[in-house]
Amino acid sequence: MLDIRYIRDNPDRVQEAARQKGYNVNIRELLSSDESRRELQTKADGLRTRRNEIAGQMKGGKPAPELVEEGKRLKAELAEVEDRLRGVDEEYLRLLKSVPNMSHNDVPVGASEDENVEVKVVGEIPAFDFTPKNHYEIAEAKGWLDKERAAKVAGARFAYVMGDLVMLQQAIIQFVMSSLTNSEVIKQIAADAKLSVDTRPFVPVLPPLMIRTEPYDQMDRLQPSDDRYKIEGEELWLQGSAEHVLGSMHAGEIFEASQLPLRYLGFATSFRKEAGTYGKDMEGLIRMHQFDKLEMESFTEAKDSYNEHLLFIAIQEWLLQQLKLPYHLLMKCTADIGKPNARGVDMEVWLPGQGKYRETHTADYMTDYQARRLQTRVRIDDGVALVHTNDATAFALGRCMVAIIENYQTADGNVVIPEVLRPFMGGREQI
Repeated sequence: MLDIRYIRDNPDRVQEAARQKGYNVNIRELLSSDESRRELQTKADGLRTRRNEIAGQMKGGKPAPELVEEGKRLKAELAEVEDRLRGVDEEYLRLLKSVPNMSHNDVPVGASEDENVEVKVVGEIPAFDFTPKNHYEIAEAKGWLDKERAAKVAGARFAYVMGDLVMLQQAIIQFVMSSLTNSEVIKQIAADAKLSVDTRPFVPVLPPLMIRTEPYDQMDRLQPSDDRYKIEGEELWLQGSAEHVLGSMHAGEIFEASQLPLRYLGFATSFRKEAGTYGKDMEGLIRMHQFDKLEMESFTEAKDSYNEHLLFIAIQEWLLQQLKLPYHLLMKCTADIGKPNARGVDMEVWLPGQGKYRETHTADYMTDYQARRLQTRVRIDDGVALVHTNDATAFALGRCMVAIIENYQTADGNVVIPEVLRPFMGGREQI
């Protein structure tokens, strides 16, 4: 959440930024609640101080009747003030949590994803001497994908992924893991992007697949809750992406500055209900309730966080370029970047079978918005400060395989394996 001091100093700016993101918040009401909270807190502190003074005077002898009476009166008054304070605190926190993060100054203002701005186009769209097929046509014909049997077992939007497609997914995972845990690769990516950043590698992580309500809410990733799977009878949810359980793992901790940047590369099977999308993308591997992702998460000092965001984007582009997949890069507008985001970038890969670009990557720049509620901090020269967080897709495995199948398909229904993946598939050139 935002720093209340910043909101006090910039109420109109915060109100307008929320409006541009599409959030109906009332900054004036928040500030009124904040003022009431502070007044009640000051009054409660004063009453406690006076009670302590009286308690000190009542030691070592029979207290004066007037002190006893004042002590009783103060106790009752303090109880009433504390009760009012609890109610005001709850409302204040509710209002403060509703305020979205401030957008970075270069984020385009827009009312929907249709106003995202194309920044660049990379790679050539493949030309086929045959009519390209959709990925699911190829996968089903090859026996790589069985959604009918999965529907019998788990319902719609689940699949059995089999055979060579499993091998391809494992090859992608090994390629990404071996690349991003190599400091020389990170150094080269940073140099190519002309970024002056620490080039320490990522730490691979297999995180929990569940998350408690409190850290999920602190990450500001619980909403929309109707798109999340909750464990019945427990304050526990299936996570919707690895960054939800990576970004929250250091809640309440204080890093030493020398520990940062700390970069994680998490692999997780993730779950989303895809609420409101029924009838859309029902074939194949897109919009599944269960999907595998490789996700990047990092913790940095404030001074390094924007360059860290740019590094994550550079890594995403490098990964796509290694697979030689054509894509374009979009700067997300204010209405599309998300509530906790200060800035967001999407990459979409061209899918010949669908004849359009489809999203495969997102990079989210959070500043200290998540860290404030998580209380994840770092010890610096001036004391202790909140860390900044970044997260970004390395690969959503299903969509990556969709892109490979459609861009590397052959006339006879086979799929050429991208060269960088062949060492991880025993040197095979096709599947």
